[in-house]
Amino acid sequence: MIGEKKIAFAAALRRPGQILLDGGLATQLEAQGCDIGNSLWSASLLATNAQAIVAASRAYLDAGAECIATASYQASRGGFAALGLSAAEADGLMSLSVELAQQSRDEYLADNPDCGRVLLIAASIGPYGAALHDGSEYTGGYDAGVDTLRAFHANRLQLFDDSDADVLALETIPSLTESEVLAELLRACKTPAWVSFCCRDEGHISDGTPIEDAASLFRDHPTVLAVGINCTPPQYVVSLIRRLRKVLPDTAILAYPNSGETYDATENSWTGTVSPLDCATAAQDWISAGAKLVGGCCRMGPKHISAMAEKIER
Repeated sequence: MIGEKKIAFAAALRRPGQILLDGGLATQLEAQGCDIGNSLWSASLLATNAQAIVAASRAYLDAGAECIATASYQASRGGFAALGLSAAEADGLMSLSVELAQQSRDEYLADNPDCGRVLLIAASIGPYGAALHDGSEYTGGYDAGVDTLRAFHANRLQLFDDSDADVLALETIPSLTESEVLAELLRACKTPAWVSFCCRDEGHISDGTPIEDAASLFRDHPTVLAVGINCTPPQYVVSLIRRLRKVLPDTAILAYPNSGETYDATENSWTGTVSPLDCATAAQDWISAGAKLVGGCCRMGPKHISAMAEKIER
């Protein structure tokens, strides 16, 4: 059951109109000149350059985002242990990610007291594959059983459930097995959650499971209030939203895909370009298909979100 102090996300879903999410945090951090080419990605800056994270989140708020994600997607006790940090130190840095998002929100509201927007903080929680730093979160091809996945997710979920985050964002989920584990663990949380899948085409998540089968695990779920897709090529989004709407007619749908550029995990590089206007135009199609929450993932920066904000307001 959702806790009494955790109602902001549910209230936002009941309001008319769409909720605009932020874009790729790593995308903006790199634009700011940060070096995040390591196994912890954006989360490494929690230990070395926390104010860069605050600035990146602020850039998205200035662009019009109503929900900003924490710098914790690849954060885990195991990941920080590789840097010589204890479990307690790792937990402290993951908790710090929420505090930094709060700082960014507070600074924005102080500068914009009449903005008239309720700003939400999403605790970004990546899949098991994200911690492996081998691109397997895009395929679901990691060799991990139920017990391993449950142990990996349980402590992070408890930590962020006890934080001041408004919503737990389970992102880029690529496999049915991991979806089943999360459906079970999230039942014990008091913070509302969303679950977004990484998809390989217009009908299947990354491991080949039909998206209807994965999404149906969260039908009438007590804490998962939104289900959708992220880190997915934008050309598949409209079809995926329509499939989700059929299987989850009473659940909010979210869509925050990649820009449309192609990522090469072996080279750690992107190719291709997609303009903010193109992405904003596509977002209108996602909304028409039934998305309540829209935004961007990899390679979607503040300019993309600003363009979406303008289109949504129109």
